[in-house]
Parts: sequence; C-alpha cells; structure tokens
Amino acid sequence: MRPSPNNAIRFENLTLGYDRHPAVHHLDGEIGAGSLTAVVGPNGAGKSTLLKGIAGTLHPLGGRIALAGSRSKVAYLPQAMDIDRSFPLTVYDLVAMGLWRRVGLFGGIGKSDRTRIEQALAAVGLTGFERRAIGTLSGGQMQRALFARLLLQDADIILLDEPFTAIDAKTTADLLDLVRRWHREKRTVIAVLHDLDTVKRIFPETLLIAREPIAWGATEEVLAPDNLLRARRMIEASDPDAHFCERPAA
Repeated sequence: MRPSPNNAIRFENLTLGYDRHPAVHHLDGEIGAGSLTAVVGPNGAGKSTLLKGIAGTLHPLGGRIALAGSRSKVAYLPQAMDIDRSFPLTVYDLVAMGLWRRVGLFGGIGKSDRTRIEQALAAVGLTGFERRAIGTLSGGQMQRALFARLLLQDADIILLDEPFTAIDAKTTADLLDLVRRWHREKRTVIAVLHDLDTVKRIFPETLLIAREPIAWGATEEVLAPDNLLRARRMIEASDPDAHFCERPAA
C-alpha cells in the first residue's frame, strides 16, 4: 500500500534491527510530503536505524516502509563517522558523485553537469576547493561538500543523520539555510538531531522515539518534559538483547 495522498512515507507496524534484535519496533504513521521533521531521542533510541530503513540500506524485521515515489528519489547523508575520508578523492569528485544516478557510474559529465557542480559548490561556500583532497578538509568543510552532493541528487526525500554534529556555528547556520531552501521547494526533509533548541527553531514536526514511538506531531508538544523523561526511562529500562516479536493480533 502506498502512502495516502499528500504523504511521502508510510510506516506499517515497522520493526527494524540487527540479527533479530529490534532497534525500532511497532512504528505506525505517515510523514507528509514536503514536511520538515526532526527525529530525536536518547542515545540508542534507534534514530539512525530508522533513517537506514527509509534509505533502504536496512531491511525491516517486520512490517514495512512504503514510499510515495521510487527509492531512487531518496538522498541519504549518514553520520560523519560512517564516511571514509582517507579515500583519495577530491572535493569536485565527491560532489560530482551526486550525479551518478543520472549519468551512471562510468558516464561522462557534460558542460551542463559541470555548471551544476560549480553552482552546488558555490551554494555551500566551497568555490576554490575543487581540487582539494577530502582528507585535508575540516569537519565543517567536509559537511559542506556532502551537502553540495545532496544538492546534485535533486531528491524528493532527504535524510540527514546528525548533520550538524561537531561543526562550527557558521557552517551550521549556512547548512540550515539549505534545509530551509529544501523545505520551500516542497522536498521532504527528515533529520536526526540532538540539539533540541535547533529542533524547536527550525523543525515544525518531531518524532520522539526510544526504540518505539513516544510522541509524534507538533514539535512543542512532542518535546514536553514528561515525554522526554519517559523516553529516557524507556531506554534505561530497555533490553538491547531482546528478540524481535510480532505485535499481537488486534
């Protein structure tokens, strides 16, 4: 079943995990097309696992994820720790990888593509960095380059996993401007975040999880102190070695 009209993603009794141990379970609901949603929760709550499920890099243990469009229209930015910066790649080449779905792995990059790459680099403030090796970049510069790659992917759904962790305030502000731009363009943006002040300031909707959904809706209501306390207590009491179980029949 596809998501209902005006929604981009539908979760149906979704359980995600590793080796039959659930990290997120029994999630139901829909994310609106063009919405701006934060995913928050304590460490170990399953936030990154949920993004991997939406991106298609992790298959459900139970239930399903339905997308309004094809999986190729999803762009995913993993955590910085998941990116190998020792690979001998220039900033230009890294950003150009955002075109691979259109031109193919060994396809040529034409004049219009080069213009788009230059525009993406300019949009994130990296003009002049084209020939720099990615291993020489600061954390903030690397994140700018990865956002430029996202720009080229031109995706309907954009997934950001802790995109502003350990980067400077100026870079954070500039990249948040891009998030706002995507929102104005009616793209669906879902971001895992720890900074609740940023969530309250930028994201109208929030999903609070602690291996299972605690609250989902308007940000101010979701981030109520009692919800945050319940999420923390649920993680403290959770068993990371528990096995996947089906939801009982209604």
